[in-house]
Amino acid sequence: MKIFTQIPNEKPNTPLLDKVNYPNDFRSFSSHELKQLADELREYLLYTVGLSGGHLGSGLGVVELTIVLHYLFNTPEDNLVWDVGHQAYPHKILTNRRHEMSTLRKKNGLSGFTKRTESIYDPFGAGHSSTSISAALGMAVARDKLGKTNNVIAVIGDGAMSAGMAYEAINNAGALKTNLLIILNDNDMSIAPAVGGLSNYLSNVVSSRPFNNVREIAKQMVNLFPKEIGETAKRAENLARNFLGNSEGTIFSQMGMSYLGPVDGHDVKSMVKILENLKSGPQDKPILLHVVTEKGRGHPFSKGSHEKYHAVSEFNIVTGDSVKSISNAPTYTNVFSDTLCKVAEKDKKVLAITAAMPSGTGLNKFADKFQDRFYDVGIAEQHAVTFAAGMASEGLKPFVVIYSTFLQRAYDQVIHDVVIQKLPVRFMLDRAGFVGADGATHSGSFDLAYLCCLPNVVVMAPSDESELANMVFTSASYSKGPIFCRYPRGEGEGVELPESLKNIEIGKGRIIREGEDLAILALGTRVGTALKVADILIADSCSITVADARFAKPIDTDLVEKLWNDHQKLIIIEEGSAGGFSSHCLHFLSSKGILNQNDKEIRCLTMPDHFQDHASQNEQLAKAGLDVNGLLNTVRDMITTLPLNNEFLVK
Repeated sequence: MKIFTQIPNEKPNTPLLDKVNYPNDFRSFSSHELKQLADELREYLLYTVGLSGGHLGSGLGVVELTIVLHYLFNTPEDNLVWDVGHQAYPHKILTNRRHEMSTLRKKNGLSGFTKRTESIYDPFGAGHSSTSISAALGMAVARDKLGKTNNVIAVIGDGAMSAGMAYEAINNAGALKTNLLIILNDNDMSIAPAVGGLSNYLSNVVSSRPFNNVREIAKQMVNLFPKEIGETAKRAENLARNFLGNSEGTIFSQMGMSYLGPVDGHDVKSMVKILENLKSGPQDKPILLHVVTEKGRGHPFSKGSHEKYHAVSEFNIVTGDSVKSISNAPTYTNVFSDTLCKVAEKDKKVLAITAAMPSGTGLNKFADKFQDRFYDVGIAEQHAVTFAAGMASEGLKPFVVIYSTFLQRAYDQVIHDVVIQKLPVRFMLDRAGFVGADGATHSGSFDLAYLCCLPNVVVMAPSDESELANMVFTSASYSKGPIFCRYPRGEGEGVELPESLKNIEIGKGRIIREGEDLAILALGTRVGTALKVADILIADSCSITVADARFAKPIDTDLVEKLWNDHQKLIIIEEGSAGGFSSHCLHFLSSKGILNQNDKEIRCLTMPDHFQDHASQNEQLAKAGLDVNGLLNTVRDMITTLPLNNEFLVK
């Protein structure tokens, strides 16, 4: 294996890879050529991700596995389903997308995940974890119903396997006895060379013929060792048992599957032999092949720094470090993290829960300081919510810190286990609104809509990092029911953080600037956008009122009514889908009987009613009309006396 000590700063020399546009182009390669192809593919992956940014570590780890799967299986006729999609970059390179890799996660470029509309080699879209087995099982059942004979393969990581959905699918697959191959990509486990070699040998033996008698294979393995090595022989026997499909030693076997492994996922020659055997062997039940890979393989910066290199921006070529923003403003994530640590220092009832994202949510700082009050439950959002509900029922103050898009996975638990019981669980929703390069699957588009419709809840959104700090403090103090605070990805406004934290009155917004011509009621970071528009329009003698809603639920009805009564025109703006904050404001004005006034006008600016593809956050905001220029255009359309010239727009 070739080791790469730096990110290539120019396109590497890849003579074998240059011949490959489709998997069929390398299916005649020798085992030696496949190994060379793996080295070239890994180097090219480093080069392209260095240009575009993206998910690096997991892709580096599955290079050999990806090659072998496409080498042996007749894709795209055979369905290859990747879980999450973080590890699918090598797959994209080998399936006629190599020349587009520089556009990865950019506007009009390749998606960072598998996507059905992007390639026939992507039979199922991904983004959220733990879906591959369910989808692949559905495909396998459809194949059988339609009289087809193609293979279906699901690749799932050990992290994604921690989610309950994966086990639900495995249980169903075992009961159906459907021909399905599941590859468990275990990149968090190390196998000593001797054990790895033994594993591969045994896997070759077991995969090549059916063993109905556990003792038979166990006896064969014992005979490999001198009799005087008693303990080793016993371990070999136990290991042999665990490799058998009818063994009682694995949970997968108990669920009706044949289990094989663990095997070295970087040993191309052995992997080819094992998968050839499985492909041609009995197909009367699902098979789970346990493959061990090394996350970040071949790149010393990635190796041993899995979280850091899970997702990266473009690299500094020399150091391997991600290029940092030149802004001095802290990120909202860091402000939240630092504030929660301050709160926890004074309140020992405060705890923090994450679903496999301690670094992404900033909770790694909390974990370092308060190890006994930090809980990483793995990719198990449903459990995280009800786990927190149990804590809250006993008087503790749990903070569930989660990306907005991932809370969707636990919506039933939010309603049934938290909201109905009015339990004071504190939810901190990171990555609310547009998230940029990760696209539609990770956009925090819907939290306002699906939370504001619930009784008994408080939903807040800070306009800047100072407001966020106070909202974290407010959340810790609030005990009347569940409280949600949503904040965006990226940097704050650069405002000074408060010296002392204070509670914000629940359900009360604030007027930041008084004006006469038009009022803008903004939620969250759109407050900053509204203030910029107001500043611009001063030059045109346009007087704008800007109000910070602060709360999406309960709305400040006094503030909404005042803005409506005191102005002829009102704009409500939020970075969320229709059905959220502005919808509730409209409902309130309608219920008061004051909405239908002929001489008044109201506009609601929300995310558009379609999924936005990956692009930068600024590009997504611009397309949605939620940036400064979009809001300016709306104001200009409502106040027709304003000048209609290009200088009106912000460059």
